[in-house]
Amino acid sequence: MRPFRTRVTQPTAAERVRSILAAAHSMTVVSDGTRTEVHRLDDTGAAGNVHLHSPPETAPPPGERRIPVRLELTDIAPTPVRDRLRARVTLTGLLAEPYDKDAHSTCMEFGQAVLEDSGGRSFVTLDELQETPPDPLAVCEASMLTHFLDGHAEEVRHLLRIVRPRPEQGMLRAVPVALDRYGLTLRLEYPHSDRDARLPFQAPVNHPDQVGSRIQALVATARRASHSDGGLLTFPDR
Repeated sequence: MRPFRTRVTQPTAAERVRSILAAAHSMTVVSDGTRTEVHRLDDTGAAGNVHLHSPPETAPPPGERRIPVRLELTDIAPTPVRDRLRARVTLTGLLAEPYDKDAHSTCMEFGQAVLEDSGGRSFVTLDELQETPPDPLAVCEASMLTHFLDGHAEEVRHLLRIVRPRPEQGMLRAVPVALDRYGLTLRLEYPHSDRDARLPFQAPVNHPDQVGSRIQALVATARRASHSDGGLLTFPDR
């Protein structure tokens, strides 16, 4: 018999870190007493020129200087929600020489990777990072979410029918706040609070071209729920 496998509905901490590294357009490098803001506008991401490697098996030669370094990255929601900070990633390690933001390539001896989000703090090993590919939607998530928000508001309203637990009375609006290969997350905003609702896909996405069909499958489920429940949720006038 094949072993029972639990359906995966959200990314691991390693997947989150790899995706944030791949998609971030900026990061802060703290090293040798200075803070350097690094911006990348190409497809490599802000951390694209930093290569992580394991600590050497032998101690460095006496007198060889190794400089502590810290990379700080933030994951910001691309849609206009109240609290747009979704996560922070901090990588620490050592450099053989001072950091140069104009260098084509920088080798960093890996020390620690930490993900901080609403679920708490998670530590990720170098092996986990090296074995985990970034989410296939990481670099296009922002454009997909803004398109969904701007062009498919009615579908967002339908999706509220499959949110569990159900939205409470007094909700002001629902905004798509995150999208990954495992599902879509809506931010439900109330006058004095908010919460995130996860809507997992039936199967993970392997390519951005599959996102449309996955979301339509969620909408179809929600439409059936709308008919059985007697209509859509309504929002107060803003």
